[in-house]
Amino acid sequence: MKQRNWASICRRTNRLALHGVLLMGAWVVVLPYLWMITTSLKPLKLTFSPPYLLPVWFQWENYRAAWEAAPFARYYLNSAIMAAAIAIGQVLGGAMAAYAFDRLNFRFKEPLFLLFLGTLMIPFHLQVIPSYLIIQRLGWLNTYAGLIIPRLISAFGVFLMRQFFRTIPRELDEAAMIDGCGRLCILFRILLPVARPAVTALGLFAFLFGWNDFLWPLIVTTDPNMQTIQVGLATFYGKYGTQWVYLMAGTVTSTLPVLGLFILAQRWIIEGVTMGSLKE
Repeated sequence: MKQRNWASICRRTNRLALHGVLLMGAWVVVLPYLWMITTSLKPLKLTFSPPYLLPVWFQWENYRAAWEAAPFARYYLNSAIMAAAIAIGQVLGGAMAAYAFDRLNFRFKEPLFLLFLGTLMIPFHLQVIPSYLIIQRLGWLNTYAGLIIPRLISAFGVFLMRQFFRTIPRELDEAAMIDGCGRLCILFRILLPVARPAVTALGLFAFLFGWNDFLWPLIVTTDPNMQTIQVGLATFYGKYGTQWVYLMAGTVTSTLPVLGLFILAQRWIIEGVTMGSLKE
């Protein structure tokens, strides 16, 4: 009996210790977001006072002032159009390329896939100059085409969709072919509905990538009417200082859309990433 009680006490102690560690980790993760929200509600005159977490009184007018400091409605529209187009393009392009690499047989299929996958190891900063020169010669500066087209295809998206397609039995393809379906019909009416978790995960990843991108929109846009929300937040960086209160207010509003999308789609994201990793 004493051994059983001791084992029960040890299990409870380990569980409490584990919960304590998890709570500490959660606090470390949540603290920057909490600081961002509370800073956005502090009075502007007290920004340079000694740091404190909770404001003495809440200045909700900071959000209105931040919204009126620049054409943020246009910034949000540009970011939404760019991120949505990138997400749709990467899902469709990744699905079609993944179908070819998984379902079709052609020469050098595996070496081409490995070569295509190897582009993930090329840093984006090495691609900036040639990409910019191409966009400039095409006359796509300050256009949606310049913001969207260079990032419509993602090697990660092709890899994710291909790994998920490999978990789908080929008997579904054969049954569809017997019923008269072609390749595109099989892809869009059979495989993509089954691969909804992978499609959701890839679409959300691509949307987040487009929404949070700063460097590429900064390079290819100089017209304020074509700039995105991340570039627009640089409005609060001045030569002699930074308006942290308004910057945090703008950051909070720019975070809410993607946070809502993640909360709604987190179940499909986890399922899409984990199911695609089960089959070698």
